[in-house]
Amino acid sequence: MNQKTICIIVIDVLMTILMLGLMAYLLIGEAAHEWMGIAIFVLFIAHHGLNLHWHKNLFKGRYTPLRILQTVLDVLLLVFMVGSMISGIMMSQVFSFLQITHGMAYARIVHMLTSYWGFALTGMHAGLHWPMVMGMMKKAMHIKKTSHVRTVILRILAALAVLYGAYAFGENDIGSYMFLRTQFVFFDIEQPLVLFFVEYMAMMAMWGIIAYYIGKCLSGIQAKRRRSDETR
Repeated sequence: MNQKTICIIVIDVLMTILMLGLMAYLLIGEAAHEWMGIAIFVLFIAHHGLNLHWHKNLFKGRYTPLRILQTVLDVLLLVFMVGSMISGIMMSQVFSFLQITHGMAYARIVHMLTSYWGFALTGMHAGLHWPMVMGMMKKAMHIKKTSHVRTVILRILAALAVLYGAYAFGENDIGSYMFLRTQFVFFDIEQPLVLFFVEYMAMMAMWGIIAYYIGKCLSGIQAKRRRSDETR
């Protein structure tokens, strides 16, 4: 892998770790939350700077069903991330010198909404790009053959992640935050931080796995259409 690809992977991994940390707002403290938010803001800019080709090619080429899905999710993720950052800055103590005094109640609701949707879309974004990531990892590790045993183990782990992620999603009432059925986030302050991260990692994995298999189905449909067109 070239240096640019390595930088992209490192930045994406750091952003994912920070995203998980940001979701633990009351468990890590307000100050840590704000500085982690600033860090992810810097990495977010770097991520888009290293992926300028995506912006340049947005209106070029053919849009297959898979590319449409990827583009819609990417644009939504961009919108929600920007919304989360702007609303976070409005409420931030670090940026208090900006003297923003209006719209705090609105900013808090927007921040909650964009944070939870951004979290889910981050998982889906990773899932749709997982084949590319695995391809780069196999190339870096010089893996040429697919192990049947490894595939079975990974599928079992994926199934367990989806099941536990679905449980955690319901147990933490995440749907209420995503659809504004409530405007206040509940945290169990007695919950061990490790368990919190396990639950949120499972939820992120759940979104990623769902997106991965949706993308796989769309790729299969596109491949069948291509073969059908070739035989005509």
